[in-house]
Amino acid sequence: MKYAIIGAGGCGGSIGAFLAEAGQDVTLIARGEHLAAIREHGICVESPSRTFTVTDIKAVDEAGYAEIPDVLFVCVKGYSIPDIIPFLREHSDAETLIVPILNIYGTGAKLQQALPDATVVDGCIYIAAEIKEPGVILQKGDIFRIVFGARKGQALCRKMFLLEQELKAAGIDAVLSDQIERDAFQKYAYVSPMAACGLYYDATAEVFQRAGEERMLLIRCMKEIDALATAMGIPFLVDIEKTNLDILDALVPEASTSMQRDIWAGKPSEIDGLLYEPLRLGEQYGVEMPNYEMIVKVLKEKYGE
Repeated sequence: MKYAIIGAGGCGGSIGAFLAEAGQDVTLIARGEHLAAIREHGICVESPSRTFTVTDIKAVDEAGYAEIPDVLFVCVKGYSIPDIIPFLREHSDAETLIVPILNIYGTGAKLQQALPDATVVDGCIYIAAEIKEPGVILQKGDIFRIVFGARKGQALCRKMFLLEQELKAAGIDAVLSDQIERDAFQKYAYVSPMAACGLYYDATAEVFQRAGEERMLLIRCMKEIDALATAMGIPFLVDIEKTNLDILDALVPEASTSMQRDIWAGKPSEIDGLLYEPLRLGEQYGVEMPNYEMIVKVLKEKYGE
């Protein structure tokens, strides 16, 4: 299939590089020095297990893209979604499969309302990656899993099955889920507590990989999200504490969430969707969330709204 990926950072850049290395037709939609570097040298991926560069990959800015792909991965930050709606409308039709890979839960359903003519699934990604320098993606661990699927009432289509096959063929652990609401919220049960506790302690994965009060607070936050999932009618089918700690402990010590890095750099962040949204959901579904409340209170005093 023909792929376009808007947002060529740690997530989008990794997806594009793996697919292009496997011989797929991929176009990265990028900006600035990162775009210039990819055009000149290709895109390089560094991970604990291997390093490779793909030179046979197309890269353009939003204005330079003129096609309608089979699959369009949305890999921007949650706060950038309103800005890219016009691009998504222009470059999709009834045959286009749009796959949002964001940290914010429920993005697919919201995008579908704005893009009624396309098929927008829900999706999530497990990866610890970032732009190391223009044209270079650094993966801080070997986990690379994409979970996507049709929401309730949404019909499956051939491209969903083909996408799963082509991602797997490219070396990505891909899962076409039949319970995507639950599976996407399970990813949220990892990234939201990690972002909250990582920012609260100004700490990377190393601090939470060892026993101590930091790891215990992280676990308590995971349990609050676990209770929230049950109240929402999408209870997890796994031990979320063990599952998430296994993911955490497999990361390199310096790994952190993109929300932390954005805030530390003074950039816009996904703090509303990752830290404040759980409290709104807790109020909506009658779930007490004292650990989140404590963290949010401290962080609002430190960073403001």
